[in-house]
Amino acid sequence: MKLTADRIIDAGMIVFAESGYHGLSMRKVAERLGAHAGSLYYHVPSKSALLQLMADRLARQAYEAGTAALTALPEQADWKIRLEAQAVALRHSVRQHPGGAALFADSPKVLSTGALSLMERLLQTLVEAGVPEEQRGVAADALLSHITGFVLQEQGDPPAVPVTPQAVAEIHERFPMTVAAASTSAHDLDEKFIQSVRLLCDGIEARIRQPGRS
Repeated sequence: MKLTADRIIDAGMIVFAESGYHGLSMRKVAERLGAHAGSLYYHVPSKSALLQLMADRLARQAYEAGTAALTALPEQADWKIRLEAQAVALRHSVRQHPGGAALFADSPKVLSTGALSLMERLLQTLVEAGVPEEQRGVAADALLSHITGFVLQEQGDPPAVPVTPQAVAEIHERFPMTVAAASTSAHDLDEKFIQSVRLLCDGIEARIRQPGRS
């Protein structure tokens, strides 16, 4: 098949999911495509350019998902509902790609316009909420960091060393509250995520009501 930038990005996403940032190389991407590495440079000039394109694709997909989620809301939806819709759409989009959370976390560093569009819309929602200008960036970063970290945990590899039943029993005995707080089934993760976003929104709202604090 003819090489295109889209095919190279597809292959890059697969290699990144398997090997991470340090394992990603134009040579490995070329091998995945059954092509010579030199032929890739006509479409994508470097590894850094490939990372930017990959991050931008993921972020743009997330932006489009967020647009659809916001469009589906009633007109009277308040800012917290609008933030929650954006957060849920972002988490869902990032989860679609193995290693997506790590890639998305670096997307602002490679100046992904898709990631910057996500941030711009998030900041605009915070403007509508009445968040002071000096606090908007912190609030937006906190939300995005939480979403990224949540998905990073979801996409994490299983322990390299098997955990024995005896070790589990000891942990239950020593740290009962921590174990109880962490004992969330995969089915309950969606609800846990939503509740965590709502908690952050409540914190942002509390700051709005205390204008004297910086």
